[in-house]
Amino acid sequence: QVQLMESGGGSVRPGGSLRLACAAAGYTGRWTRMAWFRQPPGREREGVAVIYASDGSALYAESVRGRFTISQDNAKNTVTLDMASLQPEDTAMYYCAAQFGRGGSWLWQSYYDYWGQGIQVTVSS
Repeated sequence: QVQLMESGGGSVRPGGSLRLACAAAGYTGRWTRMAWFRQPPGREREGVAVIYASDGSALYAESVRGRFTISQDNAKNTVTLDMASLQPEDTAMYYCAAQFGRGGSWLWQSYYDYWGQGIQVTVSS
């Protein structure tokens, strides 16, 4: 049973930083890509960033590009999202997701095979 466990959420003031981590366990082989999504209050879930296992390349949503950095630690089966210059509009439940297959835009949520439970990030003064 594949499990994704998020950690590192919490509350921070505008302009602050947080680091989220997603630890993966219970699988064989290698995931194709791991992504972070978020769901702000009253809104639909949206893509934040994705990283590809094969070469470590990453893509970002326009709203977070330049402020967020996604990275992977293959030895620890962990993907990290470093978030800087956080703003109130970054407040959301953040989810990590793993895809073991191939194909599809990284934003297409239905292509991901496993999801974490989610972790809250609140940015407020």
